[in-house]
Amino acid sequence: MSQRVVIAGASGLIGRTLTESLLADGTEVTTLVRHAPQGPNEVRWLDGSPLDPSVLDGASAVVGLNGASIGHIPWTPSYKRTLVSSRVEPTSVLAGALRELGDAAPPFVSASAVGYYGSQPGRALDESSRAGSGFLSELCVRWEATARNAGSSRVALLRTAPVVHPEGVLKPLLVLTKLGLGGPISRGTQVWPWISLVDEVRAIRHVIDAQLEGPINLSGPTRATANDLGFALARRMNRPYLLRAPAWGLRLGLGRDMADAVLLSDANVVPAALEASGFAFTHRTVEDAVAEVVPAAD
Repeated sequence: MSQRVVIAGASGLIGRTLTESLLADGTEVTTLVRHAPQGPNEVRWLDGSPLDPSVLDGASAVVGLNGASIGHIPWTPSYKRTLVSSRVEPTSVLAGALRELGDAAPPFVSASAVGYYGSQPGRALDESSRAGSGFLSELCVRWEATARNAGSSRVALLRTAPVVHPEGVLKPLLVLTKLGLGGPISRGTQVWPWISLVDEVRAIRHVIDAQLEGPINLSGPTRATANDLGFALARRMNRPYLLRAPAWGLRLGLGRDMADAVLLSDANVVPAALEASGFAFTHRTVEDAVAEVVPAAD
């Protein structure tokens, strides 16, 4: 039986790669777009009118990946509102359309983030762990609550870690490392959740195929610190890893909220639900993930 997946947020790194993966395997993909549709598989939405539930009817899954980048600097009050609205509003529209379908609604696979946990040093954080505190944690709690309003639809919440990719968490680090300016971020010993792009997309497809629901940590299976990622990148590029960025400087340059939530946070997020469901990671260490996407220096 042919499958069809509806994707909102297909223009981002994860959405593009997921779309390509599904199409390569013969799955039909309907993408929700904000511009004029450029083909029969594009549907315009978020144009001030409700989403027609028939667009979602009969799909194998509806995947919501919308959200403005947390890497944007600085987090002004206005941009914080953008971070919230770009996640909550599209999720609310999708949940509303799914509610209208009632018992016929397809599963809803909704993005969230490991920011849900905030900074909780010294703990292994599985899906049963409590939410943290701070702006990103509060955003994720609200984002997930909005997704759960999808009525009778089965809802999976993808608590995704930063993706180890040149268009993901590596983007600023590649520039600094190439210039020889790489080094510990504050202590560098804070645990950073991570996942490779390959495993991110494989995990989303696994969530759909295995009919998983509830919160699911999309994070690599091996604990890694900020230094582990930085050293792996520096070794791969044959560059030094010496110049420390102090916490006070990061807070001064980026703002306390962003520095604490993105760079200084310590969260050992473990993919308990994924591994319990039989998912096997392609890249089990952060070093493997870096080697996949960063060419070795000559």
